[in-house]
Amino acid sequence: MSAREERPSLSSRTTSLYDYALFRHGIEPDGRVPRRGYPLPDGPPEPSRADLTWQQAQAEVTDALSPLLADPDPVRAADAVHRRAADLAMPHRTLRAHTARLTLTDEAAARRTARQLTRTGTDAAAVGVGMALLVRLGEPEDVPCLKALGMLHGLADAASAALDPLDRQAAALLYIRHRDRRGELAPLTDAIATGDAEAVRSALLSLPDEDRALWLARRIAEAADLHGLLRARPQDAELLALTGRLLHRMADQLESRPDILDYRPARAVYEALVRHADRLPPTPEHRALLLSVALDLHSGPPVLLNWRPGRRLALLDALDGLLPAAAQEPVPGDREADWFRRNRHLPFARAGDGDRPRWEVVVVHRSPDSSAVETRILIDGVPLVPALFGKGRGHPPEYLIDNGRLRAAPEPREVQLAEAYCTEGCCGALYVTIRRDGDEVVWDGWRGAVGPPPPPYRFDAAAYDAELARAERDHSWCWPARSTARLVAAGLRDRPDLTSRWEVAVSWVATDWRDPDTTVVQLRFTPSAPPPGTGGSLYFTWRLPDDDSPPGDRAAAALRRLETDDPKAFAVFDGGDTELAEALGYRTSPPAPRT
Repeated sequence: MSAREERPSLSSRTTSLYDYALFRHGIEPDGRVPRRGYPLPDGPPEPSRADLTWQQAQAEVTDALSPLLADPDPVRAADAVHRRAADLAMPHRTLRAHTARLTLTDEAAARRTARQLTRTGTDAAAVGVGMALLVRLGEPEDVPCLKALGMLHGLADAASAALDPLDRQAAALLYIRHRDRRGELAPLTDAIATGDAEAVRSALLSLPDEDRALWLARRIAEAADLHGLLRARPQDAELLALTGRLLHRMADQLESRPDILDYRPARAVYEALVRHADRLPPTPEHRALLLSVALDLHSGPPVLLNWRPGRRLALLDALDGLLPAAAQEPVPGDREADWFRRNRHLPFARAGDGDRPRWEVVVVHRSPDSSAVETRILIDGVPLVPALFGKGRGHPPEYLIDNGRLRAAPEPREVQLAEAYCTEGCCGALYVTIRRDGDEVVWDGWRGAVGPPPPPYRFDAAAYDAELARAERDHSWCWPARSTARLVAAGLRDRPDLTSRWEVAVSWVATDWRDPDTTVVQLRFTPSAPPPGTGGSLYFTWRLPDDDSPPGDRAAAALRRLETDDPKAFAVFDGGDTELAEALGYRTSPPAPRT
């Protein structure tokens, strides 16, 4: 007798969502699940309580559900949860979030009730409670029910979270379907549904080249069983190249915990890639890809994987042997070749742990087609930001190194090492206090770290100063436009009168993230005598495209222009206080028409 035949009926009034999902899938002619899932049966609209605070919701869910989940009778408990969940009248996502955090006095009873809810529940609120409980309490027998419920609109996230510890492939497939709004990954998810490994390989290799298609890199690798495909085709050059791209994307720490740390086969997949990397044709694209992977293994989040002793360094040695020597001189006009020249030495310069300082600064330009440059702080070879924060990259060297923020003095100074991609006000930032204590430099007073408070770190002051001086001299991470930006920024720091005479201040100087070969200066204008009834500031963006002249000449020319010309006359107005802009006659450029 099947589990479905054994389950008791909660109510004869309506069909359970589980049965409804199976029915909808069963009548599909081609068996495909819509990207946004099947619509839920008609019912009352989802509640919305704009005035509900997080703390209030937590208290209401705890009071309403905690006693019910200790009831040893799952049928009675599930019936009561249906009523109480409806009475709470809060958004389903909020209800699930607080249910998942409940303290359970009897996990076995809660598990039985969760199963009753997911198998017989008739509305999304109650079924969501059951799914939230199965995130912690689920077992392999719950997988078929969770997969079915995940086909319904609004339940995919809850099903994916509950499936994650039980069936990574099923969880990833749901996750992709729910978030692939443009349908770019539909051929891949359709191929995975067929179970045909060759069709999955073809769909993987047909993914668009743009990085946007790989923003779900871990989920793609899990859903397609990349590890299994590599075992079956270890010398498939096209599959190896895609593997490198997926691993490099998973190792990025742009806005959250790096996906590579949650990719269970990560070490085995790195091993397979490096072992067979000699099968990759020796093209500029492939050598750049392997160097990017080496940079990740040297100082990025993959260092935190549970490597066997010496194994990560062995992979770096192997990659070092595979990569050709770099050109000695810059390669004008070839961004990829010049990036390779500048970074070829970096992951291999200190391959042995014995050669590494206890405190180390590594500045990394992650890939030739990106403007992203991050400062990686390593302590005993371990990257600090992903280990302690995990919500964003380390700050760029212009912030931490050029401005002397990492220098140690007797007077303690708090330094922000990283900030969440969504800003500190949203998801926080990582701070440390740096001070010199006799012949040691001390890092302590941590703020914003995830998990237990980090211990104080003590470094030999002479070694610390020597490593920082080396990092200050090393500009190999700079390409011409970035060098121009640094020189312009340094000139404006040394001569604040160049901007103050025009009542503007420097907001930032960097390279355009969409066009790394363009230097961008953003200025903030705050008039000393604003028109009556106005206030605030306006922003102006000055773009300096690369014209192949030396960075020093370009920076000097930009600074000379500020001596005589008001930047508000030649830079592009880029927004600010609306009333002030209107009073002064500034208008933003209309958006380009869509094509």
